[in-house]
Formats: sequence, structure tokens, C-alpha cells
Amino acid sequence: MAVQGRCGTRPFGPDRVAGPLAQVVLLGALCRTVGLGPAGWLTGCACTVATWAALTRAVRGSWLPSFGPANRVTLARATLVGGVAALVADSFGRRSPVAVLVGLAVVALVLDAVDGRVARRTGTATALGARFDMEVDAFLILVLSVYVAVPLGPWVLAIGALRYLFVAASWVLPWLRAPLPPSTARKAVAAVQGVVLVAAGAGLAPRPLERVAVAAALALLGWSFGRDVRWLRRAGGAAAVRPVDAAPAGRRGRGESAPGTG
Repeated sequence: MAVQGRCGTRPFGPDRVAGPLAQVVLLGALCRTVGLGPAGWLTGCACTVATWAALTRAVRGSWLPSFGPANRVTLARATLVGGVAALVADSFGRRSPVAVLVGLAVVALVLDAVDGRVARRTGTATALGARFDMEVDAFLILVLSVYVAVPLGPWVLAIGALRYLFVAASWVLPWLRAPLPPSTARKAVAAVQGVVLVAAGAGLAPRPLERVAVAAALALLGWSFGRDVRWLRRAGGAAAVRPVDAAPAGRRGRGESAPGTG
């Protein structure tokens, strides 16, 4: 069974197929209910292909006997985020269905608290699950920041870009790839980003107040990244460290994340 998991055959086959199918079904439902233009379809399909390719590569490099219930919850979240991305892309060509976009984003944010709990209760917390969860979170924040940047200004894009800038920096500074200890503050800051961006995207407050709230969220995120980078520098900056992906699965669960992702 372990060999099957590493080769990405039967234990993972149904899940890798279910994800793209669910994404196409969601895109079709959006097309029939609120309308979806070419940009939305292209973006949604690109998200489907990217998720499938990333999961295929990840499971082929793992020794997991099965995909696991927690990863299935995260896969459902990835599908919802693909729908949000499609609607955001479509919003540049026409008026977006704000209620539907916000609804999908809210459900994705709520499920973020579910997959980790499922992983802990079922004893299926793994490095693959932690990374999958983290990347879905990061992409949702990026998509929401793109959407909110239209009414509030391009500076909002910094919220979504910080995580990817950190990854780019880790290519040059290997000590940034070391695992971080669990942090309640980091989780809270990550949650604030999603809540504030969704609220700003929904237009629930006057624009000046939204700008203040989003700016405060960006300041918190900058503080969180800065604190984690300082910790990483003190912990491993003076010596070579092992990349995060190489850490044993038993030592990494859904509580250990990259800066700013919870």
C-alpha cells in the first residue's frame, strides 16, 4: 500500500479525479446561475489544472496509504477558492455577483477551521496535508486581495503577495525554509486577513473605514512575517537547515505553517 501511495496510483486516484470534476461542476453551476464569461472559465480551469498537477506531484513523493479525510476537506476548499478566482477574473469585464463571491469565500474560510480539526481527530495530520492547507489559504488571500485592490488601490496586493515574496526569498536564503513552531498569534493574524478582505469585498462599510481596516490587517501581517523571519534567523541563520518538505511527516502537522498562513 505504501508503494501505491508513493506512486500515486489507486489510493489517490479517485481523489485526484474528484477534485477536477467538482471544479468543473461548480464552474458550470456559476455559469447557469450568475453567468461566467471566458475569463472566468479560463481562470477556473487553470486553477483545476494547477491543483491536479500539484497534488499528483505531491502524492507521488509521499508514503501515505490514503489521501485522508482532512485532505478531502481541503480539496473541497480548493474547489471553492477556484470558484472565487473565476468570479474575480470575470469581475474585470463585467459586474461581479458580490453575494455569490463572498458566500463562496466565507464557506472556504469556515472550512479552514474544519480540515485541521478533522486531521487531529482522525490522526491523519501529515506534512502533505499541512502544505496543501497552507497553499489553499495563501491563494485565497491572494485572490481576495486582487478583488479588493480594485476599489481600494493596488497597495492591497501586498497582503496576497507577501507569502509568495517570502517563498521567493527562501530560494536565496535557505534558512527561511525551516519549519516554524505552532503560533496562536500567527493563526489569528492569518484569519484576520481573510475576514477583513471578505468584508471589504462585500462593501459592508464606507470606503474610508475599509481602507483603515485593510491597512491595519496589512500592518498585522507585516508584523507576523517580521516576527517569524527574526525567529528563523536566530534559530537557523548561522547554519544550513533542512528544507520544510524534507521534515518527517510525524513531526509536522497542520499546526506548523509558513509565516502569515496560519
